[in-house]
Order: sequence, then structure tokens, then C-alpha cells
Amino acid sequence: MATTSPNLPEARPQAAPPTSWFNTRRGRVVIENLTAYLFLLPAGMLIFLFGIFPVGFAFYVSLNRWRRFPESYEGLGNYTRSLGDFAYVLFFWLAIGALIYAAVLLVRFWRERGFGRTWLLLVPAVLNVGALLLFTRWFFMLLPVVLDIPQRVRGQERVPGLFVNELFASFRVAEVSDAGNLALLSILAASVASVIFLRFIRSDDSARALIDLMLAAFFVAAGVLVIQLTATAISATIEAARGEGTELPIWSQVILISGGFTLVAAAFVLWRKAIAQHDGRHFALLGAAALALLVGGYLLVAELPQALANADETLLHSFGITVMFVIGTVPLQLAAGLGLAYLLFQNIKGKSFFRIVYFLPYITPFVATSVVFKILFSHRETSPINQFFGFLGIPPQAWLLQPTGIFELIFGPNIPDWLAGPSLALVVIMLYTVWTYIGYDTVVFLAGLGNISMELYEAARIDGASSWAIFRYITLPLLSPTTFFLSLIAIIGTFKAFTQVWIMRFPASANSVDTTSVYIFETVRANTNLGYGSAMAFVLFGIILALTVFQNRLMGRKVFYG
Repeated sequence: MATTSPNLPEARPQAAPPTSWFNTRRGRVVIENLTAYLFLLPAGMLIFLFGIFPVGFAFYVSLNRWRRFPESYEGLGNYTRSLGDFAYVLFFWLAIGALIYAAVLLVRFWRERGFGRTWLLLVPAVLNVGALLLFTRWFFMLLPVVLDIPQRVRGQERVPGLFVNELFASFRVAEVSDAGNLALLSILAASVASVIFLRFIRSDDSARALIDLMLAAFFVAAGVLVIQLTATAISATIEAARGEGTELPIWSQVILISGGFTLVAAAFVLWRKAIAQHDGRHFALLGAAALALLVGGYLLVAELPQALANADETLLHSFGITVMFVIGTVPLQLAAGLGLAYLLFQNIKGKSFFRIVYFLPYITPFVATSVVFKILFSHRETSPINQFFGFLGIPPQAWLLQPTGIFELIFGPNIPDWLAGPSLALVVIMLYTVWTYIGYDTVVFLAGLGNISMELYEAARIDGASSWAIFRYITLPLLSPTTFFLSLIAIIGTFKAFTQVWIMRFPASANSVDTTSVYIFETVRANTNLGYGSAMAFVLFGIILALTVFQNRLMGRKVFYG
């Protein structure tokens, strides 16, 4: 029987060790969030340094007269030089689009959260956006001063620390210093306001709500600034024209062209509703209304040629060449890639070998293969292609030296210029581009074909479907995501085509093969006009972005994901 000693002292409970704030639940959440952001910091810095900052800096350069160094502020001058008065229309609608998107964000915010205390977060959101804009203003006020250091030190004695001293002196320039102090105060005020309002409005998604309101406030500010920039540029242009005794109908062009495109968009919406109608009377009414809007929009858009009258004709010509280049390469390379992939997907011998052979042109350096094509399509009679054509009884061609349109060569010089088609030199470059990218498209299509279940093919064969029916109703719909992806990157890539065009072009045919990218590079290289080159690059970027959005809207609805 166990006994206990009555003389043993009782054990006293030990005091709990002191807990720090980091051991609490909230502290652990903060530590986890900070750790996650630290892991994301290198990626964020890379995205900012090599993605966001170059775009912002290029836009800043496009607003200035900039050769080797910034010279003077031009506003929209570089854009009007490239697109004429149509640039005002584009920037006007860019501002309107930003304001509309901000309104959409606010309406979405209201539908998700209603009217409540969460809307008070609009105060720190506006302060944060204001701080961001003031910081951006300070940065771009400092940037020209820093870039002007080589001019300021010219003629001075080269001593150690000269550049560093000038760099620190740039921060002490009166205007830069005042802008920096104002930006610093705004950042502090925005930070304090954010902390106070987030502690006052405690909810699970208060931080997300603040970010949403900041995004809406940013687009409102961007829209207002772009409208101010556009209105200032239009007023300055009109005043300059009045000083010369002429009147410019810029505002009327902006209003008429904007109204025309609005009517065309409304006609498109009505037509989509019309084709969805099952009643013939409703279809006829909606179709007639769409046709009337389309005619009215066309009459208003007729102001477009006048707005483009002062545009850079060479730039517009390069846009036409780029469009022909896209039309002549993208459909052909996609169709050929799909056909080869479908053949290689069958049970044939040597599939792996053929896959490697077709993929080789894509992985071979463009410079090497472009030079090979340049030799094959030489204008000499002894070139391989001319010898082959001579064997067929066709006279030798100038190929890369021929600026004449291919249809004009076939049907004679009596056809209209707009029916002449791409030059023979551009056709050769198109063939090279198609040859290069067929292998890539084939490999991607093969991957898409491999994701289609074989049970679907077996069921179709049991039902008696022919090979064409299987391809038309099973393969093509299930390959639509792959086709959409390839067409998207192909259009973007061909609009930016540069390497093969630059290598294979000759001065004799340069005017008929120079795409927009080549013309931009030539402008910057020959004239060192960085401001104008940046403006043209942004115009090309806007066209690619608009086509991408249009393609997503048009083809995205037809993509079948299974």
C-alpha cells in the first residue's frame, strides 16, 4: 500500500513565460505575410525594372524632344507627327476609357459591398494615389537633371568623385527638392491615413477593398490627366494655327470620329442581338437599325482621312506592309502546322525523326537561316531558285530586289495599286517566316492532339463517321484552345517582326518590305530621334493591344475547353 510523506512541500505552479507580440495569432499572421512579401520582392523588382519602368520611361521620352539628351517638352507633338490629328482622337478615347473603367470598378465595388463604412476607405485610397502621382512627378523632374550630368561636367577637370558630386547635387536643385519634400509628406500622410482607417474599419477584406478603391482612383486620375494633356495640346495647336491665319477643326474631328466609331460599335451590338432572334420580324427590325447605325457611323468616320492628312506617310505605309505580312504568314503557318501535326499524329514510322526535322528551323538562329534564304533567293541567274525556275521555263526573278507587287507581276501594270499585293521581296520574307514557325506550330498542335481522348474517336468511328467528319466535329473544336493560343502569339510576333526583315532587305526594295518595327529602328538609328521613335513604338503597342483585345473578344467565345 502506497503511503505519502506528510513532510514533503507541495509543488508550486510555475509562472507562464512572458509571451511577445510575435507569438500571438496576429503577430504570426504579420510574420507570415512579411515572409511571403520578402520572397516575392526579387520577382517584383525584376518586373518593375525590366517591365513597368521601361514602358513608363519610354512614354516619358515620347512626350519630349529627345535626341542624345532631353531637349524640350513636346506634349503630344511626336504623336501628332506620326498620326496627324487622329492622335487627339486616340488620346481622347484613351482618357474616356480610363474613366469608364474606373466607373465599372466603383459599380462592381458597390454591388459587392453596398453602401457602408467600407466606402470611407476611399479617403486613404485617394491619398495613396495622390502620393504615387507626386512621387512619379518628383522622379521625372529628377530624371532630366540626372541625365544632364554629362552636359554639366563637360569642360570641367576630371577629378575623382565628380560624377557622384553632381549626382547628389541633382537632388538639391530647388524644384526637384521641393517636389521631393512634397512627395515625402504625401507618402507619410497616405501611410498614416491607411493605418488609421484600416484599424477603424475592421473586416476580413478591408485591405482588398482599399486596393480596389485605389485602382479606381488611379484610373480616374489617369483619365483626368490624359484629358488635360489632350485639351492642352489641342488648344496650343489651334492657337498656333490662328496665329498663322488658319483655322483647324480639331475638336469637330474628335467629336465626329468619336461619334462615328460609337455608332459602328452600337451597330455591331444590335447585329449580334439580331442574329440571336428567332422571330423574323424582330430580326428585320434590329438588322435595319444596325444597318442605319452603320451607315451613320461610316459617314461620320469619313472625317478620318482628313484627320490623317498630316500623318507620317512612311509610317502609314509601313503599317500597310505589316498588315500584309501578318495576313500572308499567320493563316498559312497555322494551317500547315495543323496539317503536319495531324499527319504526324497518325501511326507512321519515324514520327520522332520528322518531329525533330520540322522543329529544326525554329531552333536554328534566325541570322543563319536568313542568310541561307538570302542566298537561295538571290537575283543572280545562278541562284538555286532561279535555276529551278529556269528548268520550268520561267525567266529568272529579282526576288529580294523586286519592289513590285506580286499580282502586278502576274497580271500586268494595269491593275489598281491597292490590288498590287505584297512585293515579291516581301513574299520571300513571308515564305521564310512560314518555314521558320511551321515546326513550332506543329509541335504545339501535337501536344493539343495528345490531350484529346481516343474514346471520342472510337465512338465516332462506331457511329460511322468519316475521317473528315471526325476532324471537323471532334478534332477542330477540341483543338480550339491550342489554335487560339498559337494565333494570338503569331499575330503579336508578326506585328513585331524585325530580325528576318532587317537581314533580308535590300535598299532597292526597302520601301516595300520595311515593317513598322524596321521603320522605327531606322528612324532612331538614322536621326537619333528617340522621342519620335518612342511615340511610334507606343502607337504600334496600342495597335497590338487593341488587336489582342479584339481577338480575345471575338475568338474567346468560340474556344471550347471541353
